[in-house]
Amino acid sequence: MNQTIKDTFNSIASKYDINRKKLIPCFDDFYPIAISLIRKTSPILNVLDIGAGTGLLTSFLLEKYGDANVTLIDMASEMMDIARTRFKDNKNIKYIIGNYADYDFKDTFDAVISAMSIHHLPHEGKRKLFAKIYKRLKPGGIFVNAEQVLGSTETIESYYKKEWENLIRQNGLPEEDIAAWKERLKLDREATVEQQVHWLKEAGFINADCAYKYYKFAVIFGMKR
Repeated sequence: MNQTIKDTFNSIASKYDINRKKLIPCFDDFYPIAISLIRKTSPILNVLDIGAGTGLLTSFLLEKYGDANVTLIDMASEMMDIARTRFKDNKNIKYIIGNYADYDFKDTFDAVISAMSIHHLPHEGKRKLFAKIYKRLKPGGIFVNAEQVLGSTETIESYYKKEWENLIRQNGLPEEDIAAWKERLKLDREATVEQQVHWLKEAGFINADCAYKYYKFAVIFGMKR
């Protein structure tokens, strides 16, 4: 991920959480379903949130597993500042400012989670990341990716995009934010669900599947043997 993506997300940090429900029409299902896939495999879960941003996905995790140790990594420092404020009373949170695609993680984790981030990587970068995540998971661990995905054909993709725009307009997103959203879409490198499930299996994951899908939003996961 490059400097442009970093600068873009720093610039929208203050609006990020406010606009999530408007930009993700299935918000009330999307994040909770991702977290529902995680099971307590250790007395205290050790979790890595990649592309953590403001800590939104981690906030859902902590509602279920309040004593979890969570490492958040993101290269947008202003997004992470919001996460630090959000979790200011939680001593079990570790923050890393960096590019998770290149970062050399030393710890192992019971779960690796991500939301709305990995689609910024080129496809080969996604494949390499999935392999790296597999290595950093403990046996029996799970990777859960709540992601923006590509339609499986050009016709389906066009339909999904039109429906998405209709839905965010119905949700009352201001026109200036819609224009900014369209500009950010130019940075995306989306892959289909089928591609990502294949890459997970290629990396060694078992039981790789899509647990939930709503137009361009999908929860994809895989488990380590």
